[in-house]
Amino acid sequence: EEGDRLIFKVLNSGDAWDKVAPEVKQALAAGEEVHPGKLGAELCEKALRYDLTVPFARFVVQHQHALTFPFKRYQMQPVWRADRPQKGRYREFLQCDADVIGSTSLLNEVELVQLFDDVFTALGLAVVVKLNDRKLLTGIAEVSGQPEKVVDIVTALDKLDKVGREAVEQEMRDKGVSEAAVTGIAPLFELHGNWDAQRTRLTEWLGGSEVAQQGLADMDFIFQQAGQLKSAQLEFDPTLARGLDYYTGAIFEVKAAEGTLQSSICGGGRYDDLTGIFGLQGMSGVGISFGAD
Repeated sequence: EEGDRLIFKVLNSGDAWDKVAPEVKQALAAGEEVHPGKLGAELCEKALRYDLTVPFARFVVQHQHALTFPFKRYQMQPVWRADRPQKGRYREFLQCDADVIGSTSLLNEVELVQLFDDVFTALGLAVVVKLNDRKLLTGIAEVSGQPEKVVDIVTALDKLDKVGREAVEQEMRDKGVSEAAVTGIAPLFELHGNWDAQRTRLTEWLGGSEVAQQGLADMDFIFQQAGQLKSAQLEFDPTLARGLDYYTGAIFEVKAAEGTLQSSICGGGRYDDLTGIFGLQGMSGVGISFGAD
């Protein structure tokens, strides 16, 4: 049933495959490579919405003169995953986003942490809210000696929960991160848990990076201002990366504190210039997403 809905939404009529040229079908059946242009016009002219943040950025740009900033909104719609569906992770799922755009104040991050807490307290679910900052990851790439590899490092780290440390380090090597840099990043895997206990170690390790120092200051503010939450645990996780490359500051992820569910329930972060891809520069925002399969 899910597959039927998916095909209908992509193709509208369901007969696009019948319209593909016979020679293209034969080439595909034979395992030959087909130039995207031959197939793209028939099957790939539409795409499925994979998140709500990028469409929101486009909406803000289109209606910038009618909105009052900072602008807050929430939105609930179905979205679709690109990765392989599996138990507890369907291709299509319902997502709820909450964003604040047009403000650089870290009080917005604090409010979203408290929103996580309010929601899961009301639901009676015990969760851990994991927090990190992309500026810390940038600083780690700098002190490792390969700042230009920060995207490759973050992309590899984002898979840590799925593949483990050894596979993450090997992926870094495969993407051109030097052995010295991989070794330099190693202390990252030993830092977890209480923010106050790790703050001194991070300051000593990342003292040579200006961007990391800003990340440390931002994290200090969020942890201090969030205060005592109702039920959620707020935890520092330096390996938290969040794969989406538009995040620039604080990043969040929520996981169940009990039970066997390992995948994230919620996520989000700060994006400083997402509207820039649509022509509006310097419009900073921060948002979170709740997902329900």
